[in-house]
Amino acid sequence: MGKKKETGSKEHKTDKMKIEECTEKRLRALEPNAVKTKVTNTVEEVQDDYITAYQNRLATHMDELKWLYYELYRSNEQSFQYFLSLLDKYARERSPELRALDQERMRKPQWFKGNNLIGVLLYTNCFGKDLKGVEKRIPYLKECGFNYMHLMPILESPKEKSDGGYAVSNFHKVQPELGTMDDLKSLCSVCHEEGISVCLDFVMNHCSEEHEWVKRAKNGEQEFQDRFFMFNDWGLPNEFERTVPQVFPESAPGNFTYCEEAKKVVMTTFYPYQWDLNYGNPTVLNDMLENMLFLCNQGADVFRLDAVPYIWKKLGTNCRNLPEVHTLVRIFRMAMEIVAPGVLLLGEVVMEPQKVVPYFGSLEKPQCHMLYNVTTMASTWHTVATQDTRLMQHQLGQVFALPKDMVFLNYLRCHDDIGWGLDYAFLEQFSITEIPHKAFLNAYFRGFTEDSDARGELYNDDPVRGDARLCGTTASLCGLEAAAYEKDEHKIKEALQLDLMLHAFLLSQSGIPVLYSGDEIGQENDYSYHEDDIKKVDSRYLHRGNFPWEKAEKRKKKGSIEEKIFTGLKELEDLRRKHKAFSTMADTWIIDTKNIHVLAFGRYYEGEKILCFYNFARSEQVAYVSEVEDYVDLLSGKSCKARDLVLPVHGFLWLKTSFV
Repeated sequence: MGKKKETGSKEHKTDKMKIEECTEKRLRALEPNAVKTKVTNTVEEVQDDYITAYQNRLATHMDELKWLYYELYRSNEQSFQYFLSLLDKYARERSPELRALDQERMRKPQWFKGNNLIGVLLYTNCFGKDLKGVEKRIPYLKECGFNYMHLMPILESPKEKSDGGYAVSNFHKVQPELGTMDDLKSLCSVCHEEGISVCLDFVMNHCSEEHEWVKRAKNGEQEFQDRFFMFNDWGLPNEFERTVPQVFPESAPGNFTYCEEAKKVVMTTFYPYQWDLNYGNPTVLNDMLENMLFLCNQGADVFRLDAVPYIWKKLGTNCRNLPEVHTLVRIFRMAMEIVAPGVLLLGEVVMEPQKVVPYFGSLEKPQCHMLYNVTTMASTWHTVATQDTRLMQHQLGQVFALPKDMVFLNYLRCHDDIGWGLDYAFLEQFSITEIPHKAFLNAYFRGFTEDSDARGELYNDDPVRGDARLCGTTASLCGLEAAAYEKDEHKIKEALQLDLMLHAFLLSQSGIPVLYSGDEIGQENDYSYHEDDIKKVDSRYLHRGNFPWEKAEKRKKKGSIEEKIFTGLKELEDLRRKHKAFSTMADTWIIDTKNIHVLAFGRYYEGEKILCFYNFARSEQVAYVSEVEDYVDLLSGKSCKARDLVLPVHGFLWLKTSFV
């Protein structure tokens, strides 16, 4: 009896040591000068405190949870009780390491809203071959200054019908060639020790036709057919088609597919091999929540909610952004706050601003912690091509007017294409109309205009509608690929300046800047995908090439293209972290430069004011401003006045003054 007690005591001490150890390492990584507070509670007290805190969080949300759940599912008490059992199960199974992380973030609920997080988005196979390889490369990520890592889809998915990993066949398994769930857990643990947060994709709208649920539905099991939208004939599907837009009218027309095995018609909004989940069935919500909580306990810090606007379907609507979608997101948000309060939800809502903002929810009833800033990304490349900043000023003005607690994830390029969903109603006043303008932008970024050295390719070209989207890496779209090929030093210099200017603009926006892996060394397009039978049908693989480690080594060679980009970006990142005016909580405003080629805005926070100027023209420009304070140029360290500023081709300035 005594021996058992001793063994149990050792196990408890190990758990307590883990909590203390993890907290100390995290503090050291995030705040090197922080003094660790000694944990004096006994392990039993720590355990009891944790369970009590979990139960208190559950009690806080219980009334709203029950109300929303009953509203969606007609007071289905049995399903709701199972839902609650999932919360209890995964809260109690959460590891000491993750509990410590939750506690740390609860003490600092604004931890993701400052100016400290700088992210990178990468493909595991391209960057490190597998999860163990990514873990070995963490020192490189830290050298880059990244402390937020978005791993592109890593869950099991059929190779030939994966949609880049967004057709998940098993939410509890990693794609075999990438490793195992234990490898993911190990990677997340090491990242936490190094102060790096990990983001995973969570595909909410659909699953692969290879998923067990689909297989059993095809075999005629009614329980599993009820998890999808399956019809005996084309009557109702045809009624849906009257009001539901097509996502990929060129490559995957229609929203339904006939399943020969089941002899039924199935809703497949994106691709025929991705079956839409029926969230009208509480079993789907419960099982998808369990999938998320399972991944949560592997160590994920952020979940990117893929295709979230599509998850509720209703006949006679466009099946987008329905009220029930927001109810579901709110339920997921409360589940996270109860089980894992340190975990964030990132909404992927690729739509115009007025449809994006509601996904933040309200101050009293929040939904997503963060949202993608898709509009600014697309408007940035429009501004590069047109050299006209008026749309960008209009766009940023809308963003600046939003409450400061709305956090956007900002980026220049990502795994996806660039869709030209611009504000054409605004652009019409300048005689710019949608179809011709899209044609111009696509021509410019393919290098088909006289003044462009950009290199990109079309994605989902639709000649009938005159519509297409665009692919390419940041460096290639900035003209660096063409300039390097021509060995034209003047062009190389201008392309480098454009690349750095765009990243400076990215890093000066409120929110979390995320770089696409390879951008820190100027990675160019990878045309080898044309020779791959699986990849060649998807031009997005143009910018999904393997990470060029040989090219990365050149970052150490003084004067090389790679070194100039790498050190330039690192300097900008360091300045962003050093100056509090770059905080998400800063006041921001547009500055009128009286020059449509120069974008400028100000940032103010706690006595510090920074003015940012960006010349989008391919010629020297003047920003006609007249600020009264004395400033310091953050890049040069020199004192200056903010009056009639001359900016070289694609030049930029960060000017700072202080009122403290």
